[in-house]
Amino acid sequence: MSELAANTPLERAEALLRLTRRLTELLDAETACFDAKKPQDAIPMQTEKLQLANIYRRETMLAAKDNSRLAGVGDALKNELRSATETFEAAVRRNGAAVEAMKVLTEGVVKAIADAAARQKREEAGYGPGAQQSGRIGSMALNQSA
Repeated sequence: MSELAANTPLERAEALLRLTRRLTELLDAETACFDAKKPQDAIPMQTEKLQLANIYRRETMLAAKDNSRLAGVGDALKNELRSATETFEAAVRRNGAAVEAMKVLTEGVVKAIADAAARQKREEAGYGPGAQQSGRIGSMALNQSA
């Protein structure tokens, strides 16, 4: 499904409002998972979020190209949709900030692990002060398939 199931501009506006609110809920829930440092808890909502985001993107693009898709919708519903969109955009910004924070955190952890591994490789081996590792390579396996 790539478009809202709506036959009239009023149905389309109401469906877009529901879609916008649901996407906002999903983004807020995902952001809460990231803020709690539990990104794995956000995995189950990814399929729905991506599907709804694709529909939202398509519907807003079509509405921007063709004013008749939302023509005749009352001011109250337009204002409600505008407000929901502003709330959604704020949720997108919060989510983006949380994603960036998780990225920085993850990169820091990966760098710390890599640095620790590099230090371990540099540690001197042997039995006395100043002992050096031999420059020999350990065992190695090579598997090749046609």
